[in-house]
Amino acid sequence: MAGLTRPYGEKDTMNIAMIGLGKMGGNMARRLARGGATVFGFDVSSATREQLSGEFANIRTFASVAETVAAMPAPRVVWMMLPHGEISENTLSELKTLLAEGDVIVDGANAMYKDSQRHAAELAAVGLKFVDAGVSGGIWGQSNGYTIMLGGSDDAVALVKPYVALLAPDAERGWLHCGPAGAGHYTKMVHNGIEYGMMQAFAEGFALLKAKEELQLDVAEIAEVWRHGSVVRSWLLDLTADSLARDKELADLQPYVPDSGEGRWTVLESVELGVPTPVIAGALYARFASRGNDDYGMKLLQMMRNAFGGHAIAKK
Repeated sequence: MAGLTRPYGEKDTMNIAMIGLGKMGGNMARRLARGGATVFGFDVSSATREQLSGEFANIRTFASVAETVAAMPAPRVVWMMLPHGEISENTLSELKTLLAEGDVIVDGANAMYKDSQRHAAELAAVGLKFVDAGVSGGIWGQSNGYTIMLGGSDDAVALVKPYVALLAPDAERGWLHCGPAGAGHYTKMVHNGIEYGMMQAFAEGFALLKAKEELQLDVAEIAEVWRHGSVVRSWLLDLTADSLARDKELADLQPYVPDSGEGRWTVLESVELGVPTPVIAGALYARFASRGNDDYGMKLLQMMRNAFGGHAIAKK
């Protein structure tokens, strides 16, 4: 790993807390530290805390959220990179008792935008600012930068902007103040819904190529050639081509695809708004099917075919 940009205490004008130092939070802390910020970090894992503080002198880690906040100068910017749900809710409740008027909390989880709107209102009532941040970039964000979609008031986003400029691919590109509270997470939700559809299209297309055995198509070579000038070229195709170059058969993988929840929210939102999203919905249902959730229905289909047409039934 690259070393620190400057020692702690020298020109200490950028201070940010990162709560949650896992794959995303830890790499974001590294990118911030390389950019010159001092990061006050907390994670439940002591090994994770020790590793990060050992890599950078301007990453200081603490054994609790309370210690982390107490060590920071005001006004404080506290960025949470935690799973959405109970962990985030509990941490927000704790921060509400630790922070002072004018401090800002950033929620970088894949949270439901309606929850973010609620959090913004609750925190505003006690003088705290809130920004919801949709973060895209995965494990590659540390080196390539993160795409960041922000929701919140102008003054809250202004406090966060210097840190977003360090995290993004470029200070002026790759991030956007999308609108008021909830807008960042809403935009990220739709982003992930589109991602579902793109992934499903690639998966189905390559399955078709693989199934045409008499043509002896090399899916790895096809993925590679599509990367150069094709209208379907994309970073997602780059990753697919790289994966297929290493393993074309995928024999050791189970056909089981989880979902993080944002695809579901996107489809539910489309129903509420009356906006058709058949590709995104189909991609979500394909993930459900990969887990055996349509097994009973498929059995029933077979039984009905037998009932009206006398078709043979396949049994275990």
